[in-house]
Amino acid sequence: MANQQINMPAGFGGLTRFNEEYGSYISLSPSHVVLFIILVVAFRFFLGVFL
Repeated sequence: MANQQINMPAGFGGLTRFNEEYGSYISLSPSHVVLFIILVVAFRFFLGVFL
C-alpha cells in the first residue's frame, strides 16, 4: 500500500495555450499604443486648461 500511484488529471499544468496563428483585423504596434496614450493625456490636459 505504500507504493500507491496517484493519478493526476491530464493537462498543461495550469497553463493555457492560445492559438498562435490568430489573425486580428486591427494590428497595432507598441509605438502606436504609446502615441495614442500620449494624445489622450494631452487632450485631457488641454481640456482642463481651456475649459
